[in-house]
Amino acid sequence: MGIYRQLAQANSQAFLPYLAASLNNLGRDLSNLGRREEALEATREAVEHYRSLAQANSPVFLPNLAASLNNLGADLSDLGQREEALRATQEAVEHYRRLAQANPQAFLPDLARSLNNLGADLSALGRREEALEATREAVGIYRQLAQATPQAFLPDLALSLNNLGIRLSALGRREEALKATQEAVEHYRSLAQANSQAFLPDLATSLGTHGFVLLGLGRAREAREVFAEGLQAIRPFARALPAAFGGLEAVLRQLYLRACEEAGLAEEEASPLPRPFGPPPPLS
Repeated sequence: MGIYRQLAQANSQAFLPYLAASLNNLGRDLSNLGRREEALEATREAVEHYRSLAQANSPVFLPNLAASLNNLGADLSDLGQREEALRATQEAVEHYRRLAQANPQAFLPDLARSLNNLGADLSALGRREEALEATREAVGIYRQLAQATPQAFLPDLALSLNNLGIRLSALGRREEALKATQEAVEHYRSLAQANSQAFLPDLATSLGTHGFVLLGLGRAREAREVFAEGLQAIRPFARALPAAFGGLEAVLRQLYLRACEEAGLAEEEASPLPRPFGPPPPLS
């Protein structure tokens, strides 16, 4: 980093792009380590450099500016700076929209991802209708991409459908939410059948969302079965990596017990759940 900064000071035209890229990467690494304030500082500087580069040469550097703005929105959101996060994500969406219009094959996936982020930012600010609109657009793009290349984009479609279910449920549109979460579960089921280690946690998460929607519709017995399946999916992971997956298991367990109560069943009468005992099984 220090070397690129020195080089960019001496010859910005040649080395400023390298400094911006290294700052963007540093921001991601710091964010992954939970060092959020430092991550924000690095990513913010990357955005400033890419903005000046894009002003001078938009065709080359606008994609980099859009990507760094997406990262900046994520860093700001992590720190609870939601209004500023929204502004960064909105700008990223605007840039990706222009880029996707000129080259959809290259930039539609980036547009869809930034729209998913925009939906999350809007939802966090209580702007639920706008959040739904952004998330629905992301679903439409991912559906188109998954039809052409399912191996690459079916996971993204499933995730955006799960998000769509959450947005619809927040607006009280539970029947529509149920359709979205059911489709998300179906996609994650097929993905988990092909690669259980990669997608069983995602399946468990989507089952939790689907079951929650069922509870909202008063269908507690069905919700109970869905939560039971989610627990069975996540339990080996939670036993092997409790720091990563224990929280999800705990939430699913609470929802399962709530569904049992609302269905008028004691836990013993409900679907049997595996009890943890002995060493955790290998994740293979």
